[in-house]
Amino acid sequence: MKIVVIGGTGLIGSKTVERLRAKGHEVIAASPNSGVNTVTGEGLAEALAGAQVVVDLANSPSFEDKAVMDFFQTSGRNLLGAEKTAGVKHHIALSVVGTDRLQGSGYFRGKKAQEDLIRESGIAYTIVHSTQFYEFMGSIAQSGTVGGKALVSTAFVQPIASDDVADVMAQVALSAPLNGMMEIAGPDRVPLNELVARYLKKFGDPREVVADPHALYFGVELDDGSLVPGADPHIGRVRFDDWLRTSARKP
Repeated sequence: MKIVVIGGTGLIGSKTVERLRAKGHEVIAASPNSGVNTVTGEGLAEALAGAQVVVDLANSPSFEDKAVMDFFQTSGRNLLGAEKTAGVKHHIALSVVGTDRLQGSGYFRGKKAQEDLIRESGIAYTIVHSTQFYEFMGSIAQSGTVGGKALVSTAFVQPIASDDVADVMAQVALSAPLNGMMEIAGPDRVPLNELVARYLKKFGDPREVVADPHALYFGVELDDGSLVPGADPHIGRVRFDDWLRTSARKP
């Protein structure tokens, strides 16, 4: 089966491509570097010719409100239009747990716009809502750093290892479309500030983590239900502390 992975050279994309190729499928790792650009439309028709499944893992290069919305709307329209022409049978997108609850954030408004386009496209689809990846704890710390201190929300989160996400994306690519959404999360539900503190300690980062219930996350204040899954999510295998122990360097 021919499968096209948009964003196929990124963190999740490269791992998903590896898993699908190991199962014997023809997999195109599509990205601007490989001549496939969903924003301009360059290379889409050629990449999608003969494809049965598309896995969209692309993310906006900017988190500025207008740039995010423009990216997800333009990319989504171009990609879904090209899929219709190519006769793609299953469109899969990776999105974020809490998207509907965090519409005060421009980033999450962009993700919702992307999801709306998928649902209205007429193409069979599966939307995977994932919690935050372990690998991004450093970026979260950086976004809240002021004067050598990292202000981080105390809200509960349930992050997941990128390897577990890639396992799910590969599995979904080989399964029938849900025409709906599924949620995936890690095994541990912990306050975000505690995870960030453990992450920084692991990598010898001297910044003090300040627990701040009002610290913003992508422009919005969190509560304990903002970033955690609902009933019956798929739970990843890798625990945060186990991931930390096997991470040789700061991602």
